[in-house]
Amino acid sequence: MLEHPEPWSEDEYFAFGETSNRIELIDGSLWLSPAPSKRHQHIAFLLAMGLYAAAERSGFLVLQDVNLRLAGGRILQPDIVVADTDDLGTTVEAAEAKLVVEVVSPSNAGTDRLLKPQLYAAAGIAWYLRVEQPDDSVELHLHRLVDDRYAPAEVVGPGRTLASDEPFPFAVEVASLLRRRPRD
Repeated sequence: MLEHPEPWSEDEYFAFGETSNRIELIDGSLWLSPAPSKRHQHIAFLLAMGLYAAAERSGFLVLQDVNLRLAGGRILQPDIVVADTDDLGTTVEAAEAKLVVEVVSPSNAGTDRLLKPQLYAAAGIAWYLRVEQPDDSVELHLHRLVDDRYAPAEVVGPGRTLASDEPFPFAVEVASLLRRRPRD
C-alpha cells in the first residue's frame, strides 16, 4: 500500500515511470490492476492488429496500453487507442483519440461497462468499442457519442464482421479474434 495523504497529481503519477501493473489516475486517486489474463491480452493484440492497416490508411496510430489523458488528473490506460497522433512521448490527449477499446475482464467488468465509458464520453471521445467475452466467445459492441453519452451503433458476434466507415473505414471479423495457438 502506498501512503499518500493528498490526492495524487499528474507529476507524481508520471514519476512512477514504466511499471508492470496498469496504474490509472482518476481525479487524484490511483487505480491499480494486475496484468489482464492471457486471453484478454491475446484478444486485444489481435484486435489491434485487425485495426492497424485501416487506421494507418487514415493517418491514425493504433496503440495498446497507452496513457490517455481525458482531463487534468484523469489518465486511463485503455486496451487500445486509435489516435491522430505520433509515436513520440508517453501520453495521448483525448482530443487526439478517435476510438477507444476496452476488453471486458470479469474482475473489472463494471469499470469497463460503466465508469470508463462515462469518462471517455465526458472527454468527448466520439467512438467506444467494448469487447465482451461471453461463454468462451467474443462480441464487439461499437458505440457512438451522442450528446454526452454513448449510444449503441452495432453489436456483432461470432461468424460476423464489424464494419464501419467511422471513425475511419475498417472491418474486423469476430472469428479473427478467436484464434488459439495449437499446443505442442
